[in-house]
Amino acid sequence: MKQGKQEIKQIPGGGHRGPSSHFQKVIEKPKDTKQTILRLWAYLKAFKFQLTLTLGLVLISTILNIINPYLMKIALDDYIISSYNRPALLHLVMIMIAIYLIASVISLFQQWMMVTVTQKAIRNLRADVFRQFQNLPVRFFDSRSSGDLMSRISNDIENISNTISSSFIELFSGVLSIAAVTVIMISINWQLALICLSILPLVMLLTRKLAKHTRKGFREQQKHLGTLNGIIEESISGQRVVQAFVKENEYINNFSDINVKLQKASRNANISAGFMGPIMNMMNNLNYAVTAFSGGVLATFGLVSIGTIAAFLTYTKQFSRPLNQMAQLYNTIQSAIAGAERVFEILDEKSEIEEAVDAQPLADKEGIIHGRVEIKDLHFRYKKDIPILKGISINANAGQTIAIVGPTGAGKTTIVNLLTRFYDYQSGSIKIDGKEIRTLKKDELRKSLGIVLQDTFLFSGTIKENIRYGKLEADDDEIMNAAKLANAHQFIHRMPLGYNSEVFEGGSKLSEGQKQLLAIARAILSDPAILILDEATSSVDTRTEIHIQEAMLKLMEGRTSFVIAHRLSTIKNADLILVMKEGMIVEQGTHHQLIENKGDYFEMHNNRFSSELQGAK
Repeated sequence: MKQGKQEIKQIPGGGHRGPSSHFQKVIEKPKDTKQTILRLWAYLKAFKFQLTLTLGLVLISTILNIINPYLMKIALDDYIISSYNRPALLHLVMIMIAIYLIASVISLFQQWMMVTVTQKAIRNLRADVFRQFQNLPVRFFDSRSSGDLMSRISNDIENISNTISSSFIELFSGVLSIAAVTVIMISINWQLALICLSILPLVMLLTRKLAKHTRKGFREQQKHLGTLNGIIEESISGQRVVQAFVKENEYINNFSDINVKLQKASRNANISAGFMGPIMNMMNNLNYAVTAFSGGVLATFGLVSIGTIAAFLTYTKQFSRPLNQMAQLYNTIQSAIAGAERVFEILDEKSEIEEAVDAQPLADKEGIIHGRVEIKDLHFRYKKDIPILKGISINANAGQTIAIVGPTGAGKTTIVNLLTRFYDYQSGSIKIDGKEIRTLKKDELRKSLGIVLQDTFLFSGTIKENIRYGKLEADDDEIMNAAKLANAHQFIHRMPLGYNSEVFEGGSKLSEGQKQLLAIARAILSDPAILILDEATSSVDTRTEIHIQEAMLKLMEGRTSFVIAHRLSTIKNADLILVMKEGMIVEQGTHHQLIENKGDYFEMHNNRFSSELQGAK
């Protein structure tokens, strides 16, 4: 059942939550800028026709823009200086104006086309990342900040989108302009062309030197931004806990520390990138002055015409303008590449545990899932050097109720994670109806499991939609019947809009008991063969617990059930009670058998009974 996947909130193997978690070191892999650009290009080239048309328009507008300086040379040399020809000059001027107008219209259209292509490509990239999120294993989310993941799918992708939309045409047009202007300048006068082109080696050297430092700086900036988003997200979602434990100042201090790190990383990245603009302006202005001076010297010796000098000065501007634009875009491009690397890190993560190529269905030939569970000699660890389960063996016949108790960290919830294949065990086996779960189709396995957890997660939407999550094709009558069986119908009916009442993310407007009743209704609707109740009544009052227990008893009828509980009073009627300690089953039997044994369960029972009596007083 899919709801279980959404509700699990286990943080194994060093997973982080809370203020101090944000200072853990992030290990970065070596980055490949070329590969990142090629991967972005793959998303763009999926729209070959629009992209080809856009690039064709860029080519046309670039050619049109470099024609006019040559026409100006002709106008000066042929129609003004050598012999004044007013009709021909006016005709040539009209042609130049027409060329400028046509080039401007084409530029507007090509920009519109580029934005369209970019948004389609980004739509696909965003969809791929979100799809990857759905396919990543639970352990991935257990060990990462949700704020950082949100930053990658929102901030980083939006940064990529803006950069491609604004920079792609300028870069392509700039490269074309430089190439075309170079050819024309050489064809007009190779001496002046060499003087103008002398800037290129120095530009390439500076760009290469700054690229290394700037890219590293922007990646550091976005890493800290993701951490900062994580702190903000946690402080908002956990504000009640923060205020209840008077941790406001601690969060403010943690935020300030990361904010300072972000400020320093942003400053360093932007200073490195900011050097490019002023340096390029200085070099281009110097190049323009040298070209003008050299042209003047050559003109005094009659080696070049006035028209040639005028054309060359214009071409010098057209040659230097793309270099200036690239320098200005450098900051944005480096930031986008760093963001793209972070996005592709998500896509490169190994997807959820693969199912076998020949995965078999769980149901038998008659389409029935009986729910017999056999766990044999199960060993598991989240980290290599920390064993969590040590040779666990459990046999649950169809329809039996198995209760699991034990202190925090004993491995109870880990069994849930393994049954659902959120994690895979290192050795041993788990079989359902005699079939190893690793050989089963994952979707069918999870649909056979109904999970009700202490930390119930509700989605933004109506109560009806949240219950229907257990069976999307269910009609209103089925939803209402499930709510009645779960003892939820009464409180739903009292709400202003009944089943159409809106629920905010997490169900913040509902009590814990009400949320759990809705989770039980959702599980009833999904009609699972195997039920897992993970501490489902540990955080509610006694009166609410009675309603929940009644609902759970209805839900458990005819199903194999695993109940993980703190309140031992809720599991007295279980067919088998397992007592876990440090990853092992240290006792098992019925409630009466374990009380008679006077072991760990007996001690737990007496301690809990005493504490409940104290609480009642």
